[in-house]
Amino acid sequence: MPSALPIADPAPDDGMLPPSAAQGAESRDLGIYLHVPFCRVRCGYCDFNTYTAEEVRGVSRSDFADQAIAELDVAASVLERSGLPARPVRTVFFGGGTPTLLPPDDLVRMLEAVEQRFGLAQGAEITTEANPDSIDAAGLEHLAAAGFTRLSLGMQSAVPHVLSVLERTHDPANVPLRVAEARAAGLAVSLDLIYGTPGESMADWSRSLDAALAEHPDHLSAYALIVEPGTKLARQIARGEVPGVDDDLHASFYELLDSRMAEAGYGWYEVSNFALSPEQRSWHNRSYWTGQDWWGIGPGAHSHVGGTRFWNVKHPAAYAQRLAAALSPAAGRETLDEETRRVERVMLETRLVEGLATDALSPAGRTAIAGLIADELVEAASAFRGRVVLTRRGRLLADAVVRRLLPDD
Repeated sequence: MPSALPIADPAPDDGMLPPSAAQGAESRDLGIYLHVPFCRVRCGYCDFNTYTAEEVRGVSRSDFADQAIAELDVAASVLERSGLPARPVRTVFFGGGTPTLLPPDDLVRMLEAVEQRFGLAQGAEITTEANPDSIDAAGLEHLAAAGFTRLSLGMQSAVPHVLSVLERTHDPANVPLRVAEARAAGLAVSLDLIYGTPGESMADWSRSLDAALAEHPDHLSAYALIVEPGTKLARQIARGEVPGVDDDLHASFYELLDSRMAEAGYGWYEVSNFALSPEQRSWHNRSYWTGQDWWGIGPGAHSHVGGTRFWNVKHPAAYAQRLAAALSPAAGRETLDEETRRVERVMLETRLVEGLATDALSPAGRTAIAGLIADELVEAASAFRGRVVLTRRGRLLADAVVRRLLPDD
């Protein structure tokens, strides 16, 4: 089952935000994330807040769009009553779960509701995730005609035995079909890959990269598999049914990824994300990494507004019940102090190609830069210009770099 919600302060039933959330809001982007929590099958590695049909008996998928629209009403009201200025939405991201298990009409209705309540910024990025088997050409055309601009396709691997360990059920042959259909509809295409699956060889990973790059996606995300406690995959590894994760092999996978992406003309802009041009970067994900505002719609969805983080009740039934009672679906929240926000900035911005301004570091953190340069983890030239930018070796050891930049003062 999905992991537990964080432990923090209870959120007020009316959803009102503290006065600090409005400070400086006019300089921050606003994004909307819509979490559609439904999947056909629960993948063994997945720790997301998702549910199969058997796990949500008594909850109808056909009601979800109306519930999400009801929360958009809550969001618009809370932001206005909390003193935040009206801002058009810069990015909209439908994630999950598998958003495209819902009819395209439902996704379009939710997007229209965002536009009606907030407005969309000119050139707004509007993305939906999909599995290769969860949408067709007609659905993609419908979404594109309604204003969607981008498809994020869950390819994960091109190798059947790797997909089997991950319990991904799609046919790899459908990836190029969906990419072609998305392009014909006028959508930009991002492919998602996972590397380091137990039993995956370097040859397997190379084959997946070959298949992904053959589609010339605009954007590619590649994440090392993390075995989350409590997942089916974690239990299989503990019982010895599948091999464990090899960190050294992970590093070799990343080195091959980075080389192949560069050779194909892609630039990294975050440790795990690559794009053909700055315009093709995921601006929604950048809002998370750079501390912008976003409101997460749906069961278990997380939000961040002006240093206040809050999250919804997890189960779709509880989510529906709170909205039906005209209550905010938020379950808990925390307001970050300045030091916590600084630490999070260091953790996130260090992973970006622009790097982190050294003025975000404490004196002890700035002192650590010389050692990081000597260890070839940070670019010397960038550091002399006042920014911490990771080398390839630094990207492999990004968490260790952050620990050295955040010593106990």
